[in-house]
Amino acid sequence: MAARKQALPTLSSPDRVVYPDAGITKRQVFDYYGAVAARLLEDSGQRLMSVVRCPDGIAGERFFQKHLGPAFGKAVHRIEIAENDGKRAEYAWLDDLAGVLSLAQMNVIEFHPWASKVTTLEKPDRLIFDLDPDPGIGWPKIKAAARELRDALVELGLTSFPRLSGGKGVHLVVPIAKRYSWDQGRDFCDWFAHEMERRQPARYVATMSKAKREGRIFIDWLRNGRGATAVSSFSLRARPGAPVAMPVTWDEFAGVRAPDRFKLKDAVRRIDAPIWDLASAGSQKLPKV
Repeated sequence: MAARKQALPTLSSPDRVVYPDAGITKRQVFDYYGAVAARLLEDSGQRLMSVVRCPDGIAGERFFQKHLGPAFGKAVHRIEIAENDGKRAEYAWLDDLAGVLSLAQMNVIEFHPWASKVTTLEKPDRLIFDLDPDPGIGWPKIKAAARELRDALVELGLTSFPRLSGGKGVHLVVPIAKRYSWDQGRDFCDWFAHEMERRQPARYVATMSKAKREGRIFIDWLRNGRGATAVSSFSLRARPGAPVAMPVTWDEFAGVRAPDRFKLKDAVRRIDAPIWDLASAGSQKLPKV
């Protein structure tokens, strides 16, 4: 879906402090997104986009927004779709640097795309498993869990790729062919998460209940329904230290010491790094289970 290139937005309030603990300003956030826009768009371009905005920095009030109106600029494209309840609403999508910077100018910190492209809206092309640990579980156990899920997916003929969430855990991203409905993808993720819980009930839980999660890792499979989102690769997180949601290879993952390892100030060093070979896995078929 081609779109006319737009003029880059003018930055306002460049000296506003966005990350007080790190002394990072809006100018630095804006410049970061200018530098990594191409990599961010590899993951989230031409996908319906929800965002986290922090107009007064991460210490102030924040907003999770699904609907981005005209105030976000002409470079932020819009399309009206039917929501799951049948009502129609306007959603936004991006395809260039001007769009990314328009959102950064509007104090967007986090980018959260859908799992399908605008042109094939009802056919997701990826599945995401978010490993969300109980606070008492250390990073080494989370890493071991990610590798265990990776190997279980391989048993089913599926290749996955790890993304450090920039928060507490890790995402496993599974590219799939654009031939399945939202329900088909979600049903498989539901089955897989519960199968891992069945195999290792002391280690995993597949329900959101906080009480059941104690001492275990929640395999969040609920990000795979129509309208659900997950944070984009190369997106900042609205957390102290300005961490970045960073895709890594499995070899790199073995040496990572924390899910928030990459920060704004060093993530730009990976702009040219080959990370995921998505083309090799983009036609994966869901197994019959």
